[in-house]
Amino acid sequence: MSFMDTLLGKPIASQDAEEEKIGPLAAVPVLGLDGLASAAYGPEAAMTVLIPLGAVALVYVGPIILILLALLAVLYISYRQTMAAYPLGGGSYTVSKENLGVRAGLIAAAALLLDYVLVAAVGISAGVGALLSAFPALGEYRLVLCLAILALITYINLRGVKESGIAFSLPTYGFIAALGLTIVIGLVKTVMAGGSPEPVVAPSPIEEATQKGGGVALLWLLMRAFASGCTAMTGVEAVSNGMGAFRKPAVPNAQATLTIIVGVLALLLAGIAYLAGVYHIGATPPEGSGYDSVLSQLTKAITGGGWWYYSVMLFTLAVLALSANTGFADFPRLCRLLAEDDHLPHAFANRGRRLVYTLGIGILATLCAVLLIAFGGVTDRLIPLFAVGAFGAFTLSQAGMVVYWKRNKDQPHAATSLLINGLGAVCTGVALVVVLVAKFVEGAWVTLLLMPVILGVFYRVHAHYVRVAKEVENPGALDVSDLWPPVVVLPVKEWDAITERALRFALRLSPDVVGVHVSTDSAEAFALQEQWREFVTEPATAAGLNPPRLAVVSSPYRRLFNPLLDYINFLKREIPENRQIAVVIPELVESHWSQYLLHNQRATGLKAALLLRGDNRVVVINVPWYLETKGSKGK
Repeated sequence: MSFMDTLLGKPIASQDAEEEKIGPLAAVPVLGLDGLASAAYGPEAAMTVLIPLGAVALVYVGPIILILLALLAVLYISYRQTMAAYPLGGGSYTVSKENLGVRAGLIAAAALLLDYVLVAAVGISAGVGALLSAFPALGEYRLVLCLAILALITYINLRGVKESGIAFSLPTYGFIAALGLTIVIGLVKTVMAGGSPEPVVAPSPIEEATQKGGGVALLWLLMRAFASGCTAMTGVEAVSNGMGAFRKPAVPNAQATLTIIVGVLALLLAGIAYLAGVYHIGATPPEGSGYDSVLSQLTKAITGGGWWYYSVMLFTLAVLALSANTGFADFPRLCRLLAEDDHLPHAFANRGRRLVYTLGIGILATLCAVLLIAFGGVTDRLIPLFAVGAFGAFTLSQAGMVVYWKRNKDQPHAATSLLINGLGAVCTGVALVVVLVAKFVEGAWVTLLLMPVILGVFYRVHAHYVRVAKEVENPGALDVSDLWPPVVVLPVKEWDAITERALRFALRLSPDVVGVHVSTDSAEAFALQEQWREFVTEPATAAGLNPPRLAVVSSPYRRLFNPLLDYINFLKREIPENRQIAVVIPELVESHWSQYLLHNQRATGLKAALLLRGDNRVVVINVPWYLETKGSKGK
C-alpha cells in the first residue's frame, strides 16, 4: 500500500461515485454544521447589541427571534421549491445565472465564495475562542489550535464525502441531543415553577442600561440586533448547493436534510430565546474579563455547573469549530460549477483520488489559514461580513426563482410557488438592506470592496478561455503541405549514456541533427569534439546516415540558457520559415523524491525558458533517463 493510500485511503473509481453519496442522516453533519452551530451564537449576537438597554433588552429578544424564525420559514419553503426545480444543484449561482443572467449569477457566486471562506475561518476561531474561555491557560496556543483544527477538517474532507459525514456525526448529533435535552429540562422546570423557575446557578447580573429606550436610537439598535441575529441563517443555502452529494432520489433526500436542519435550528433558537427571558439571562460584554456566553449561563442556570454542563459545552465547542465543514462541503462544488462555465481555472472541476474536488478544498484551506494567521486566530471582526454574502445570495436566488415560475406557468402550483419565492425575495432583500446599513461601519463595507475584485477574477479567467477557444478552434481539413522534417537541436553537456540515448531518438525524428554544447571551458569543449568525432560522426557515416553536427557556443560569463537560445534564433534565420526546430532535451529522472536535490535541474529550467518564449516554430521534446537503484542502465 502506497503512502497516499495510507494517508487518504485507496482511490475510488468513477463508476463507484454513487456509493460515496449520502442520505439525510449523514448529510446533516456535512451540510448542516454551520446552520446548527449558529444556535450557539445567533441569539447571543443579537443580545450583545442590546446590552446598552440593560434588562429592557429581554423584552425585545423574543420578537427579534420570532422575526428571524419567520424569515427562516420563508427560506425553508423557498429552497424546497428550488431543489425540486433544480435537482442537479439549485444553488444561488445556478438559479441566478439561468434566470437573471450571467452577471447576476456571478455576483451570487462571489458572495457565496466569500461567505464560505468566512464560515470556515470564523467557525474555527469561534470554537477555539470558546475553548479558551473554559481553559484560559491555553490562550497562548490560540493560533496553533486554530491551524490544527483547520488541518484536521481539511484532511477529513480530502478522504471523501462519506468519510466526513461519519467523522462529524458524533459531535453534531451529540450537540443536538445535549442542547435539546437541556432546553426540554428548562421548559419542564418552567412549567412546574409556574413560569418563574429558580436558577441552579445564578446568571451574570445584567448591566445597568446606558441608553434610554425609544425614538430613532432604539430603532437603530433593534436593526443592528436583527442584523446580528441574521447570522443564524447563513447555512441554509448549503443543502441546495450540495445536491450533488445526495444519493438517489436526490431531491427527497435533500429536502429531508433541509427539514431536519431548519426544524432543529428553529427549535433551538426558540428554546434559547424563551428560556433566556425566563431565567433573566443577558449577554455579557465579549471583551470583558467576566465574559460568559448566553448558552453557558443558560445551561448552568438549568442544570448547574456539573458534568452535564461540561458535556453541553464540549459538544458546543466541537460543533462551533467543525462548523467550518459547511464551507468545505460547498466551496469546492461551487468552484467546480464556475470552472465548468469557464469562470475559474478548469482544474477546479477535476475530482481527486477520493472523488472530491481536491483543488477547491486546498484553496479554501489556504485562504482560511491566511485569515487565521493575519488575525492571530481572532476573527470576530469578520462576523459582520457573514450575513452580507449570505443574504445577497438568498435574494438573488429567490428573485431568480420568481423568473423561473413566470417562464414555467404550466407547471403544477406554479402560481403558489411564484408567490412564495416572491415573498422570499422581498423578505431577504429587506434583510439584506438592513444588514448592509446596520453593519456597514462594522465591516460590511469590506464585502462591497471585495466583490468587484472577485468578479474581476471571474471575467479575466473567462476572457482568457474565450481567447484560447477562438485561437484553437477547428481549422478544417488537415494541412498536408510543407511536411519537412524539423531541424533537431540537442543540448549536449558531455558524451554519456544519457546524451547517447537522446541522440538516437533525435536521429529517428530527422536526418538534420545538431548537438549544441555551451562551453565555459575550452579544454572540455575540445575533448568533447574529439569524442563526438570518434563516437558519433564515424559510426553515423559508416551506417550511411547524415552525421549529426556539433556546434560549440562559447559562454565567457558561464551562462547556459541564453547562449543556447541565441543559437536557436540563429537557426531560425538560417532555415526556411516552413521548417520547425525540435529541441530534444535529455533529462535524468530520479527514482526517489529524496534524490531530486542531488542533481542539477537544468533540463527543467531549459524547458521553462523555451516554453515561456511562446514560439510556435520551436517544439520541445523530453527524453528521460530513469535513474535505477539496482544497476539498470535506464534504457
